[in-house]
Amino acid sequence: MTAHLVHEDRYGSVIDYPDDDYLESRWYDGSAAFTTQSFNDRCVLFADIVERSGRTKVLIDAVQFGMSTEDLDVDFRDTQVTPRLNAAGLEKIALIVPADFPPVGAPPAPEGPADFPTAFFATRSEARAWLES
Repeated sequence: MTAHLVHEDRYGSVIDYPDDDYLESRWYDGSAAFTTQSFNDRCVLFADIVERSGRTKVLIDAVQFGMSTEDLDVDFRDTQVTPRLNAAGLEKIALIVPADFPPVGAPPAPEGPADFPTAFFATRSEARAWLES
C-alpha cells in the first residue's frame, strides 16, 4: 500500500492512498486548539485536497479530535464544503471515533446536503472494510 503525506500541521495530517482510492485525515491532540474559524479553514483546505486528488473515498481518524463539537459550524460545512465534495465525486466517508460515540453502528447515511453516505466506526479495520465494499 503506497501512502503519500499530502499535508501536516499541529492539528493533524492528510495522507493519500492512491492504490486504494482514498484519503485519510488523521486528527492530532492539537485539534483541541481549533477555533470555529480555524476549523472551517482546515475544512476548506481538505476540500481543496479532495478536489485535486480525485479520490472517491475518505477515512477520517477522529479518535484524538479535541475540538468541542458544540463549536462546529454545520451551516458552513453544508454550504461551503459539502457541495465541493459532492462536485468532486466523493462516494463515501468513514469516520473512526471512540467506541461510545452514539452514531457508531448506525447505518451509513448522508449528512446534510451530501450526495454520499457517512458511517461511524470504532475500529480502523471496520472503517477500511466498509470503504472497500
